[in-house]
Amino acid sequence: MKLLWHKGPMFVREMLQYYPDPKPHFNTVSTTVRILEEKGYISHECVGASHRYYAVVPEQQFRDRSFKELIGNFFNNSYRSAVSALVEEEKISVDELREIIRLVEEKSSSGSLE
Repeated sequence: MKLLWHKGPMFVREMLQYYPDPKPHFNTVSTTVRILEEKGYISHECVGASHRYYAVVPEQQFRDRSFKELIGNFFNNSYRSAVSALVEEEKISVDELREIIRLVEEKSSSGSLE
């Protein structure tokens, strides 16, 4: 998705150029692209016998939807459980938590929290 957002429409063979070594097999990238298309995140235009793919969902919308699915699928729709898991696995520091709390308090005091 990032390639399509940042580089624009491209063929699968062009996408492969941007992968670091060891590059995935062409079929692996092609399968991933088809899955993203089935989910409605990307589409294609026919150019000869090939398909040039492009993003149809903005990056922010994709991120929001993916994050929501992650929280729903793995944390029973609990953002608190997700943050707790990060703390338990030491993936987030006390300073980072303080910064998150500061951001929440700022949004809360400005009335922009829903």
